Amino acid sequence: MRDSQKILDAWDAYSDEHTDLDGWPHDDHTYGLRKSQRDADTAQAFETLRYGARHLLATAQAQLTRLPENTVQSRWAYQLGVLHTALDRLDELHEQWLLTRDALPATAEPGTADFDDALAEHHAESWSYLDDWATHGKALREINTATRKAAPSQPVPTPALASAQRTATRK
Repeated sequence: MRDSQKILDAWDAYSDEHTDLDGWPHDDHTYGLRKSQRDADTAQAFETLRYGARHLLATAQAQLTRLPENTVQSRWAYQLGVLHTALDRLDELHEQWLLTRDALPATAEPGTADFDDALAEHHAESWSYLDDWATHGKALREINTATRKAAPSQPVPTPALASAQRTATRK
């Protein structure tokens, strides 16, 4: 998430420098290439988080329900909802990308126009949802920090740990 924020900050600086006062790029082609690179970099940064994202969301949701009311930020529930929606959409787009990739001609490999154009389109479609993670993902850390401060001697079990504890108790 931090890498995504750095990418977004760099993009904002680039965009501010390379557009006019109305937001129109000085050079459409170069601006488009840089935007495509931003999309690809953001997608790559999210890959390290992708497979654990649902677990992180479930853990944060469980932690949020156990926090004392006076420690909860009202925006956290909203932010978790945005993250859930974005992750659902990213999963759908990933499935679409796999279908698109599989439908490409056999000659379409990374580095060819067919492959690279299709991948760039996938990244462009995914970018706003990746941006949601860059923007709202900090709520996961904030909830975890609040949980640690609220009960430092009693860790809140993650959903997987709670399930394992219930199973162990039944034996």
